[in-house]
Amino acid sequence: MTGQDNNTVQALRARRAELAAAIAGIGFTATGTVLQVRTVCGSPGCACHAGPDKRHGPYWQHTSKIRNKTVTRRLTPVQAALYQEWIANERALRDLLAQMQQISDQARDLLLADPSQGQQPEG
Repeated sequence: MTGQDNNTVQALRARRAELAAAIAGIGFTATGTVLQVRTVCGSPGCACHAGPDKRHGPYWQHTSKIRNKTVTRRLTPVQAALYQEWIANERALRDLLAQMQQISDQARDLLLADPSQGQQPEG
């Protein structure tokens, strides 16, 4: 879309349709963070207490807020890959929704200034 095209309600409707199609193509989503961690156990004589490079792991974990409480769960590598994909989808969805809101704001301003622009051509 060129700068001039960007200023018409018709062009904004077309861009909104593109964004809606992109949203429809997003798969499952999740919030939170996926981390790979190494831990220290409770056995005082274990080698994991000797230093960071001796800790147990690495283990994958997913942390998120559920009903205002932080919930952490351990994941397999396959589950971690799925969560990473879902979290990326969530971020993409939020970005697309923000773009759609910006398009709506532009269209609203144009339509309030000149309501006749809201009439779509037949066809």
